[in-house]
Amino acid sequence: MIDIGKLYCGGTSTGDGLRYGVESNTDCHGNSPHRVEQNASLRKPIVVWNVTRTCNLKCVHCYTDSDNKLYTGELTTDEGLKLINQLALFNIPSLLFSGGEPLMRKDIFELIEHASVKEIRPVLSTNGTLIDKDNAKRIRDSGIVYVGISLDGMESVNDEFRGQKGAFLKAMKGFENCRSAGQRVGLRLTLTKRNYKDLQKIFDFIEKEQINRACFYHLVYSGRGENMYKDDLSHSESRDAMDIILARTKDFFDRGLDINILTVDNHADGVYIYRKLEEEKRPEAENTRALLEWNGGGANSTGVGIGNIDFNGNVHPDQFWQDYTFGSIKNRNFGDIWTDESDALMHGLKHKALFIKGRCRLCVYKSMCTGAMRVRAQRTFGDPWAPDPQCYITDEEIGLTEEKKKELILKSEDFKMPEELAQ
Repeated sequence: MIDIGKLYCGGTSTGDGLRYGVESNTDCHGNSPHRVEQNASLRKPIVVWNVTRTCNLKCVHCYTDSDNKLYTGELTTDEGLKLINQLALFNIPSLLFSGGEPLMRKDIFELIEHASVKEIRPVLSTNGTLIDKDNAKRIRDSGIVYVGISLDGMESVNDEFRGQKGAFLKAMKGFENCRSAGQRVGLRLTLTKRNYKDLQKIFDFIEKEQINRACFYHLVYSGRGENMYKDDLSHSESRDAMDIILARTKDFFDRGLDINILTVDNHADGVYIYRKLEEEKRPEAENTRALLEWNGGGANSTGVGIGNIDFNGNVHPDQFWQDYTFGSIKNRNFGDIWTDESDALMHGLKHKALFIKGRCRLCVYKSMCTGAMRVRAQRTFGDPWAPDPQCYITDEEIGLTEEKKKELILKSEDFKMPEELAQ
């Protein structure tokens, strides 16, 4: 995650200790902060657990290809409780309950409560349509520290994405019910060509509805979204989207509004912020550089600081890489699976700086980003160490000279970006 308020505006949030190794306010955004990590490469992963594949909606970009039906082989309640015990022993910082739609699972609150008792910070990722007043209270009482409700644009765009008319209004009612129950809640939006032109309206909406946290996700090609290249933002559109996100976040910050804005799944955003601060000759630039280099971007994300367990108990590099499995928690403890570098991909993910290729290898900002999302490289080039095709920082900006380009050609690392091939 790239915390815009922290990196661009000098603010603070609950994740500062985890993302940047620095103290944050104890009451930031209505919640206690994460523990302060001493080294990003040694931190334990936030685990995304897809507790069920069943979902009451059918989103066009769903990374789990979920539907409103029952699936076989999902972890039982007892297996889920044992898994949470494993994760607690491994000392993970947070467990994100996801799906499908996690509220479709009948034992979801038992599982959440167990995570809370084990002092794992439980987070809920939901489409929000099933959060009535009773569920909102149960969510709060179960110990959930944060609810992320997914939207994909304003009303008509969101409903088209979700495959159900009225989904937007139901989600917003869920948001209202959470807020009324005193539950910390925010929005999650995936940036695509369908909604990025509405970004100004979305920020207006965030302020009007008093939403104090919003995460803007870059599209990752997985599940039903695996073939959505045409729906992805172009590099120029990504830059335009970032300019809007930065300007509107700074406006919130300058007016003293408690609204935490983050972008997710593209560490090039951090580089873009640093360059923007330099262009604006702002003194915060060097502190931002230091925070980004401490974090390491992609170096300490997939396979290090983020991991995934699917519906059936299989362990994956992250939630978008469910076609590659390290093992099952039914056979081995999660901690043993996660620290076993005998798997070539796991070893590479834990030492990405040694393996990334092409323009990422020669980038002058390598220490800030370290190649961003490896799964997008795998999906695009069939090589997990190839450049991330969503890097919108230009060759000139990353210091890729003609001489360096020739070096890449000689080493067969001259990967052609999708935008180049389309020209």
